[in-house]
Amino acid sequence: MKTPRRLPVSLQTRPFTVSEAAREGVSTRGPHIVVHRMKLYEDEVTLVDGVAVTTVERTWLDMAEMLTVDELVVIGDSCVRRPRVEFEGRDTPLCTLEDLQWMIDRHRGKRGLRKAKDAIQLIRVGSDSPQESLLRLAIARAGLPEPELNDISRSERYEALGWTEVRISKRHMVNDAKPAVAKIRTALIQAGWRPTRS
Repeated sequence: MKTPRRLPVSLQTRPFTVSEAAREGVSTRGPHIVVHRMKLYEDEVTLVDGVAVTTVERTWLDMAEMLTVDELVVIGDSCVRRPRVEFEGRDTPLCTLEDLQWMIDRHRGKRGLRKAKDAIQLIRVGSDSPQESLLRLAIARAGLPEPELNDISRSERYEALGWTEVRISKRHMVNDAKPAVAKIRTALIQAGWRPTRS
């Protein structure tokens, strides 16, 4: 059974209507339907349970019109992450970084393109949750070393590899994750890390 993905928090409480992309000459009417005229290539449409929808990478690019850069990074991280086949029934990502970049390159002049270009520079393979993505962004913006993402077995000893383990809870993620970043900075300094001076 598939677990439904949650919308970004900013969209969970925002009222919105169903949007439909209409091709040339197609008339679509109905309550709560907003029709968008857009350039849509045939390979940007796929079928999900018999319903024609835009591909994952095209949907990500379309979301750039309404989301923040951080929200695009969260969604992008989810798109390119390596799934765990035992839990998700698939072993390939929804798309690749190259797929997302191809959408950006293909649709020059599209609304939201600047945000998409900024976001793709920050998307990483290996983030397993929106909170993990947001924490990684906060860490990088604070000038701390960017963390490795789920590339190591939990059973291996962190100290033997020179890693520092820091436990972060939900309460550390308030106020743009500043408490989490402060806790990580303290742990890194105690482990011998020193910030580089620019």
